[in-house]
Amino acid sequence: MPLDDATGPDPVDIAIGARIRLRRKSLGVSQSALADRIGVSFQQVQKYERGANRVSGSTLVLAAQALDTTVGWLVGEEGKLAEADEGLVRALGVNGAAELVEAYAAIPTAAARSALLALAEEMANR
Repeated sequence: MPLDDATGPDPVDIAIGARIRLRRKSLGVSQSALADRIGVSFQQVQKYERGANRVSGSTLVLAAQALDTTVGWLVGEEGKLAEADEGLVRALGVNGAAELVEAYAAIPTAAARSALLALAEEMANR
């Protein structure tokens, strides 16, 4: 497909970015700290995580090293996930999604978690 016909980020770039974000968040590493480790600005890390910018091969290797994982895992080739799990990884790549999951998990009562879920589903028009 010609570049001028592109309508948005490539789904592969989005999936890689979501995996970078997921791994970074699970390790408690800030975007700034990851940026320092791989030699880019934190804004560039944000763009990688959204899939707005493609991660070069050399930067992908540095990111894997900085996040104590493999390039294979970051690109989805290692530890294959089911299709539904891939959708979850992409969903967690949305800005604020990981924080929402952490907040949800911290809600002490099942009733309150259920109410929040009902509200979110209503807002998503499910």
